[in-house]
Amino acid sequence: MPTADNARFKDYLARCRGQAVALLTRHGKETLLGPLLEDALGCRLVHVDSFDTDQLGSFTREIPRAGSQRDAARRKAELGMQLAGCTIGIASEGAFGADPHSGLLAWDTEIVLWLDAATGLEIVGFADGPAAAAQETVRDLAAMRDFARQAGFPAHHLVLRPDHAEAPPSAKGLADPTVLESAFFATLAASARGAVYVENDLRAHANPTRQTLIRQAGAHLLTLLKSACPNCATPGFRLSDLARGLPCEWCRQPTREVVAEIWSCNRCEHLERRLRSGPPSADASRCDRCNP
Repeated sequence: MPTADNARFKDYLARCRGQAVALLTRHGKETLLGPLLEDALGCRLVHVDSFDTDQLGSFTREIPRAGSQRDAARRKAELGMQLAGCTIGIASEGAFGADPHSGLLAWDTEIVLWLDAATGLEIVGFADGPAAAAQETVRDLAAMRDFARQAGFPAHHLVLRPDHAEAPPSAKGLADPTVLESAFFATLAASARGAVYVENDLRAHANPTRQTLIRQAGAHLLTLLKSACPNCATPGFRLSDLARGLPCEWCRQPTREVVAEIWSCNRCEHLERRLRSGPPSADASRCDRCNP
């Protein structure tokens, strides 16, 4: 790796020391990401809360999100930078859906985006995992209590709606048993069907499972910031693909086992093939020919 490229990379990390980095949030993400970034980079997190990020899309569904998950994170970072007068901003954004393996479990995908207006650098840390996103329709207090226990209440807050999932929330951020019971009876009284739709509150401050993944996405962002492209020294050089075809130990034909990692740069599109460590051949049990 050229010496000049090393210097450029080190210069970027050095510039982060003492630098103000804006984070726009009203959901407690400053406590999740601030210590992580400040300790690792020596930067200074500037918490901005003068704009309601729910206006860009709410997990309690009053306002749908426009654009992609990354678009929303970028917009938050830009707004935070403008409001704080910073040239660097970070933003966190989550997305919920079915798990990518079986399609049966609720799944949370979290990103933490770093945006540097001075250099045009945009890097995204990523983490995903099972979500605390339970929901159920209940008609009596006993069923409500059973759901609350299974949904991780009170650490995981709850949202109530009359009748169905598309109704406006009658109460959200519920974290106290007494308040929950009062809200349940009030919502039941407002129901036309004698039913209350209850679900986990998916906002970051109300969902410890999300908080864990946000921290993990922040840690992944730090890894990328410290990973320089060997060609242009831009931070964010990352594992982007896997090359398969490790030969079978018996028949020597390619298998679906990984033979190398493909690393790439977003800016200059430099690619690097890194051979995997481990045995030079795949176990025959992993071969579609020897063990169909």
